[in-house]
Amino acid sequence: MLTESLNPSALGHWRDYAELCKPRVVGLIVFTAVIGMFLATPGAVPLSILLPATVGIGLAASSAAAINHVAEHRIDALMARTKNRPLPQGGLNRTQALVFALIIGALAMYLLVAFVNVLTAVLTFASLIGYAVIYTMYLKYATPQNIVIGGAAGAAPPVLGWTAVTGTVDPHSLLLFLIIFAWTPPHFWALAIYRRAEYAKAQIPMLPITHGVEYTRLQILLYTVILTICTVLPYVTYMSGMVYLIGALALDAVFLYYAIAMLRDDNDIIAWKTFKYSIVYLTGLFFFFFLDHYWNGLVGFLTGA
Repeated sequence: MLTESLNPSALGHWRDYAELCKPRVVGLIVFTAVIGMFLATPGAVPLSILLPATVGIGLAASSAAAINHVAEHRIDALMARTKNRPLPQGGLNRTQALVFALIIGALAMYLLVAFVNVLTAVLTFASLIGYAVIYTMYLKYATPQNIVIGGAAGAAPPVLGWTAVTGTVDPHSLLLFLIIFAWTPPHFWALAIYRRAEYAKAQIPMLPITHGVEYTRLQILLYTVILTICTVLPYVTYMSGMVYLIGALALDAVFLYYAIAMLRDDNDIIAWKTFKYSIVYLTGLFFFFFLDHYWNGLVGFLTGA
């Protein structure tokens, strides 16, 4: 891998490097991490923490994404969803991608250690390894429960954000972890149903391939029920108030609607709509966390109280 030449004439356009970072995925990761920071304090997050923590976590997630590109370049070339990525298209080679990943990963660790705290850096590094190495290089090909086990790495960002502010792992931050952990299977399995022919071609043992589509649809519904229960826990534990609960239950109702619709109709378009909604769902849920956290202050500002 590292013996590939770094041809100066083929350094790659900046858009290829940006694509290595999976900006839409990393954007959601950073968003949940930032919300975790704000939930960790009753007031505003100091810029001296907010900026380096946001950039550090974002760079670490981007590094993991770039390593994922390197590890899966052959599989990416086989799948319609990924065949236009920089490595299959030849915009970059594996050496360039790996060097880029190592540089931004090292920069992420420096920012977190130097300007945030060591615990956040350690947890962020563990998350990076969990996704880029344990999930990408092993779990993804070892078991149809790959996304369930590997989901722990993707559920870490709000914990990282919370820890960046407090320097500790708070039980409430673990509720945020639990919510994303429960969200991950229905999110990815909906995509796996829609793209199952491609996953089968790439010989990745996703649940719809190993256990069938009907079984996977049932699992999506069961995990969505679990997710709904998990989203109520912040209200039950007094972490969040009524504003969050109303928003969460509304989002849960739509997710459950899609999950039930998938059981009743085998049209793969519903699976695709479920996948797309799951992204809206998680974004909306964390927005309601933020809105609820600052609701009293917002109302006071608007009313002049």
